[in-house]
Amino acid sequence: MTEKTSAFDAAKFLKSEADIALFLSEAFATGDARHIARCLGIASRAKGLARVAKEAGIAPEEFCHSFSGIGDPSLQSTLAVLKALGMTLSAVPTRRSSTSA
Repeated sequence: MTEKTSAFDAAKFLKSEADIALFLSEAFATGDARHIARCLGIASRAKGLARVAKEAGIAPEEFCHSFSGIGDPSLQSTLAVLKALGMTLSAVPTRRSSTSA
């Protein structure tokens, strides 16, 4: 008996902004720029890649290359995609400071 399988597509499971925020937070935690770019592409597919690319002001061909994990998107492009996804970046300390300000 042969079982049919299909490729896993994380975009199918990103149903809400909270799902996307958690997914991207986990990607950011890796510190791997290519992985982060790939995850931004996945989140964009979940929201509608053409719409996100248009709102971000990025040509679809450039978008697919930059956010597939192959290219190296600029910070400006990354921020534009996050904005189109309804997300933002924030900074948190990586460790506690022993002195207080």
